[in-house]
Amino acid sequence: MLSAALLCALTACASLAPLPVKPGDASACGERRLDRVLFGMNSPSGPVSDSQWQTFLAEVVTPRFPDGLTIYQAQGQWRGASGEIEREDSRAIDLVHLDSAAGRQRVVEIADEYKRRFNRKRCW
Repeated sequence: MLSAALLCALTACASLAPLPVKPGDASACGERRLDRVLFGMNSPSGPVSDSQWQTFLAEVVTPRFPDGLTIYQAQGQWRGASGEIEREDSRAIDLVHLDSAAGRQRVVEIADEYKRRFNRKRCW
């Protein structure tokens, strides 16, 4: 399933196969959701440094998803307004969580804070 509404622009979401769990594990109840959020590493004031990224993870992402997440280094590419291909270093974060309004809201909060903190127009 792809859901653009989650972050108002192309946040990739996919249904997951059931995760392996121990019998009787109450945390296993409920459908899981995978949200992948893409973060461009440029800002109007220059590239987002490794230190700034680590601080963002520690202050914003990890408190909202303390049970774990996966981070990838990536390279974004798109056709710019001039018609030329533009590229940008990026990071992707996969967040697996119970499919609930609260979980989806935490993902939106992460994207909103990244945009605010680094003066970005969007997170994908």
